[in-house]
Amino acid sequence: MQLRYSFRVYPNSPQRATLARTFGCARMVWNDALRICKDAYKADVPRPKAGDLSKRVVTEAKRTEERAWLSEVSAVVLQQSLRDLEAAYSNFFASKNGTRRGAKMGPPKFKKKTSRQAVRFTTNARFSITADRKLRLPKIGDVEVRWSRELPSAPSSVTVIKDAADRYFASFVVEAEDKPLPELDLDDTETGIDLGLSTYAVLRGRKITSPKFFRRQEKKLRRAQRTLSRARKGSANRRKAKLAVAKIHAKIADQRRDFIEQETTRITRESQAVYLEDLNVKGMGTRNSNRVKSVHDQSLGMFARTLAAKCHRYGRTFAKVSRWFPSTQLCSACGSIEGPKGQEGLKIRHWVCSCGMAHDRNENAELNLRREGRRIVAEGRPDT
Repeated sequence: MQLRYSFRVYPNSPQRATLARTFGCARMVWNDALRICKDAYKADVPRPKAGDLSKRVVTEAKRTEERAWLSEVSAVVLQQSLRDLEAAYSNFFASKNGTRRGAKMGPPKFKKKTSRQAVRFTTNARFSITADRKLRLPKIGDVEVRWSRELPSAPSSVTVIKDAADRYFASFVVEAEDKPLPELDLDDTETGIDLGLSTYAVLRGRKITSPKFFRRQEKKLRRAQRTLSRARKGSANRRKAKLAVAKIHAKIADQRRDFIEQETTRITRESQAVYLEDLNVKGMGTRNSNRVKSVHDQSLGMFARTLAAKCHRYGRTFAKVSRWFPSTQLCSACGSIEGPKGQEGLKIRHWVCSCGMAHDRNENAELNLRREGRRIVAEGRPDT
């Protein structure tokens, strides 16, 4: 399977300038090629093929005075930008025809100069890792890398990213083998996971409290945004204020990502089978405007994707339980559906069934999810 390994890189001042030119050239080639494709669509003629686009927006463009600066960057980066455009069109048409799974995709759009920039170097660009552990990029030079772990294999590509907080990262794509963990006793280590807002997740025998990274930084973020809104547009103070806001957001994102990685790793190591409820995360934020911040702060979608990927890699059973399954309303003792319902029911954390059984809302849901997940796996449809 393919994995991404990201590391912080520290280009020097000349390398930053070269990377800025590379970002701009890749963006310009994308926009020039997209403009040609859109003009062809308006003229009701076939969209130019990849070879024709490469000839027009790269090879011939370099010979013109307006685009002569394209020769200052690696040609592989420019060709990769065109391949990305072709992939974007392919995904759009596949989504339109119904042959692509997932959310609907729109047509490619023109790229603007934003705070986040990225370019990809493939093996054709002959990037390499030097003997002194630096990343050698064509026409950029040897960039210092902070290595936090070893790559499992030789990378097939590397994406250099500049984020809004003015940090640089190198994201390597590598081939990695699955690493099954030792099997555990299923009866004692299978668990359902009930996700929520007041408590991040309830598992068999323990609860994960909500870290609320955004809420803890909200006051500081509000002050930084107020300073940004008062700064004059185009001024140096506004650029500084914008960077301060971006750094706060970056810190929140890093904390959240680290939390999810640690918790999902722990769950994978402790559980032989994991049954997760398939929440409609987007719907959770739109139904109640008062919960939008909390929904985004939890990042439950990232948690679910990361957990599923780790279970697959480490040989754990993973199953999704339908979002329509009434895990919180179903009595785990008698099977009747008498639990709290609707928006008002969200405030009720404990309830008593007519059979006399007293329930903790989340613990009852976890037990129901565990039973339903076990049934789904027995029927051979773990991805439903």
